[in-house]
Amino acid sequence: MTELQKKKSNILETITPIEEAIQKINYLEESLEILDEDGGDIFLEEMLKDITKLKGFLDEAELRLLLSGEADKNNAIVSIHPGAGGVESQDWAQMLMRMYFRWAERHNYKVEIVDSQPGDEAGIKGVTFSVSGLYAYGYIKAEAGIHRLVRISPFDANKRRHTSFAAVLVYPELEDDIKIEIRDEDLKIDTFRSSGAGGQHVNKVSSAVRITHIPSGIIVACQSERSQIRNRELALKVVKARLYDMTLKSREKKLDDFKGDKKEISWGNQIRSYTLQPYRLIKDHRTNLEVGDVDSVLDGDIDLFITEYLKSDR
Repeated sequence: MTELQKKKSNILETITPIEEAIQKINYLEESLEILDEDGGDIFLEEMLKDITKLKGFLDEAELRLLLSGEADKNNAIVSIHPGAGGVESQDWAQMLMRMYFRWAERHNYKVEIVDSQPGDEAGIKGVTFSVSGLYAYGYIKAEAGIHRLVRISPFDANKRRHTSFAAVLVYPELEDDIKIEIRDEDLKIDTFRSSGAGGQHVNKVSSAVRITHIPSGIIVACQSERSQIRNRELALKVVKARLYDMTLKSREKKLDDFKGDKKEISWGNQIRSYTLQPYRLIKDHRTNLEVGDVDSVLDGDIDLFITEYLKSDR
């Protein structure tokens, strides 16, 4: 797709929902007149349903207008890393992973694990996965940052309250029209035997791949596939995504338009707190949105947090 065609497509995708909304509003305005006629009240219930549908359509159109970034339509690559705290933080990282998997399932997005390192007793030491679907990156980029959990630890025999942290990093998976130059001589590629499930195959074949981008120091490992070629492709995708993210941040700094503390990924700077004891509440510190239905959120119902963040960021 040429640059001009891409711009035309983006403009049409912006204009079309607005035109559809205007048509729906005009139709409803004309239809409402029937309520003033004799017996017109029998149509009231149907009209209320149409108004509710229109509101949902307008909300969705507004949200799509907020997703105007260069890579917002792209697939996403997500990495989750537990903070200090051993098994407690590793378990929290796995809980977050499940939350995003369930969110992706709700939106019919495809999830593919690139690399996962199991915890010593429970949870995970780290995971990287891709989320594929239209606007996957535009939505889930709102989750980038530090997530804080407060609960009575199931791993503490004394039933004490623990605070755990996990970092969520989000990158766009790059399309062919976004160029990131990677020279072969800048890459160090190592192969090793996979450590996860897979039967005899993983014990005999060095199918796992580790790619180091020497100039940036980026290191990506992938062992989710049986094929070394496929693992190399997936790892290289993550390297490109992280290089693109570094390029964007460098450009933003030069323009004095850096996203600031609310998006910065650093320990002790949580974007959201999940409190399970002594009370149950999830609070987003960027928007001050609070939700009491903790179980639904941890089961993937995070759209309200994403929407509020996108609106406030805009």
